[in-house]
Amino acid sequence: MAEKYKKIENLSVSDKLLNFVNNELLPGTKINKKNFWRGFSKYVHELAPKNKKLLEIREVLQKKIDYWHKYRKGEKINLKKYEEFLRKIGYLKKNGSNFKIKTKKTDKEISSICGPQLVCPISNARFILNAANARWVSLYDSLYGTDIIPETQGALRGKTYNPIRGEKVIHYARNILDKFIPLKNKSWKNLVKIPEVKNNKLNLKLKYPKQFVGYNKKSKKLTSLLFVNNNLHIDILFDNRREMESGSKDEKARKKDNSKIHDIILESAISTICDHEDSVAAVDAEDKVLGYRNWLGLMKGSLKKEFKKNKSSIVRKLNSDRNYISTKGKKFKLHGRSLLLNRNVGHLMTTPSILLKDGSECPEGILDAFITSAACIHDFSRSGNSKTKSIYIVKPKMHGPEECSFTDLIFEKVEKVLHLKKNQILIGIMDEERRTSINLKECIRALKNRVFFINTGFLDRTGDEIHTSMEIGPMIKKTNMKSSKWISAYENNNVDIGLSCGFLGKAQIGKGMWAMPDLMADMLDQKINHPTAGANCAWVPSPTAAAIHVLHYHDVDVFFKQKQLLKRKPAKLSDILTIPLADRPNWSMEEINNEIKNNAQGILGYVVRWIDQSVGCSKVPDINGVGLMEDRATCRISSQHIANWLHHGICSKKQVLEIMKKMAKIVDNQNLKDPSMKGHAPYQSMSGNFNGSIAFRTACELVFNGRNQPSGYTEPILHLNRLFKKN
Repeated sequence: MAEKYKKIENLSVSDKLLNFVNNELLPGTKINKKNFWRGFSKYVHELAPKNKKLLEIREVLQKKIDYWHKYRKGEKINLKKYEEFLRKIGYLKKNGSNFKIKTKKTDKEISSICGPQLVCPISNARFILNAANARWVSLYDSLYGTDIIPETQGALRGKTYNPIRGEKVIHYARNILDKFIPLKNKSWKNLVKIPEVKNNKLNLKLKYPKQFVGYNKKSKKLTSLLFVNNNLHIDILFDNRREMESGSKDEKARKKDNSKIHDIILESAISTICDHEDSVAAVDAEDKVLGYRNWLGLMKGSLKKEFKKNKSSIVRKLNSDRNYISTKGKKFKLHGRSLLLNRNVGHLMTTPSILLKDGSECPEGILDAFITSAACIHDFSRSGNSKTKSIYIVKPKMHGPEECSFTDLIFEKVEKVLHLKKNQILIGIMDEERRTSINLKECIRALKNRVFFINTGFLDRTGDEIHTSMEIGPMIKKTNMKSSKWISAYENNNVDIGLSCGFLGKAQIGKGMWAMPDLMADMLDQKINHPTAGANCAWVPSPTAAAIHVLHYHDVDVFFKQKQLLKRKPAKLSDILTIPLADRPNWSMEEINNEIKNNAQGILGYVVRWIDQSVGCSKVPDINGVGLMEDRATCRISSQHIANWLHHGICSKKQVLEIMKKMAKIVDNQNLKDPSMKGHAPYQSMSGNFNGSIAFRTACELVFNGRNQPSGYTEPILHLNRLFKKN
């Protein structure tokens, strides 16, 4: 359906967006709607040409790099000359003098607590509420429902409660308590009764007494004990009921549990990124308002979602803060929800939600900045999110210091229109583009008064790596990228630069996503590498994953680790600039086809849901049936990889198209059997009508026209075809 517009100042604003802003967003903020639209119109017309110019610079630099590579194709790259060339064209900047960031008023979740960070699409109210509430997650449930507890010796998960599995969960959880809250000369497994707190003193002898920080009682009986380790809380719940329903889960779980520990609640997702970008499919005013409205509901504390589960009606809403009694007998509260951050879109895309005076579309990132920041004003009076009245905006896909400076300018204008304090809006830098990685110090300098976060993103960063060096030759297999020289240097550089710029104790240094939500045992084994690498936070795909990953932060004192890392030699620029080129590849046709199949399945599985169902992030089975979290970043790396191999003759267009058709049939079969597709529009198979399927044509276009996409991004093709499908 075509947008309907109304003239406001020098703008044509979609009715849907205008009604939302005037009737929902601004009331209660003391921001006059006329002043808002006047200010927005003034500044968007100032900023839009600058935005366009920065995108043109991207293209100019890419063409120069393409030419340099074409001229030297087949030669071994001289890294010294390559670096000189990048400096000459302005792609690589000279590092200025050392400095420390000046960011103020960050919440403790940013400055002093290390832990998991959830990323969740803002368009799904049920999911985003679940993510916000994942600050506190049941360890029992997280262990019981995952592969961390093997399904051996009768410990099957099944559809009903299995007491054998429950006993293994209890045993595993007691070992965790022994490890992180050790008792003196005793094990948590050997407790024979519920502990007691008299006169605010615990009758258990702890190895580290200061770990006990609070408790709760009901009718003079202990109901919970609160402990802290590495600034993270563990809440042990006790059930004092004398009688329980026979056969209930509680009764079965505690038959052999004399201490009657009902559950162990872990402080888990310390912060959550509410995502307007890679994990959503927002192409018009209707889509944008859906996300904006959910974010507004979070900031007001009013967001609710009713749904049915097991034939029961459930209303999900934001959890309240948690109440405790301190060891001095005083009441206190702990934040009941994750600290909510908002990821805006980058500088590339425009939105038909607003047309400028020349008829062009409004830059989407500028619109996001004004709307999401205005919503945060509602939080200031209630302090439901930020206790310091700060606004946290994560800004993705910025290329180099100039674009970071432009982001600073955008939010300077937002603060003026919304009557906010200077630098009240804090910015997170996504270090996921090559020009940002090699200029990270100067990018941080451009936002030194606002920056609260930097992190690495393997998928987008690899997609940009492939696209930037597209002309030099074929790239190594996608599965080999994580072991290549540039990626380890890139990951280390992010930490090195952040620490050298004073992030320790002030701002977050983050790492990327664990993309396999069903493989929690593997995550438990591997993701400890993120805190040991000096990361304050790392991304997880679910509340359960947050509860498991937080165990790593109990294990590792990240701030101590960061102090150690300050002494190491910084990552080498030459290593970051080392292109992951396949040196005279001699792959068999089977190897080539398998690589294309894996990429094609991910692309098709993601795109068909994006185009037909408006699902921007979902668990898509890979070629081996392992569910992977797919978003636009995964689509970018896969499409760029095939485009690179096509360009250099590793495979043919005919070969790729045949594989795409074969994989489309597999994806169709997977989706038709996928229970998560229920509730969406009826699934439309791609394989029954390749020429008529917009989704299949879109997936092919991402591959066959991938080399010509700006920075290898998928958004232009996805947005255009989703709009076509919608209309």
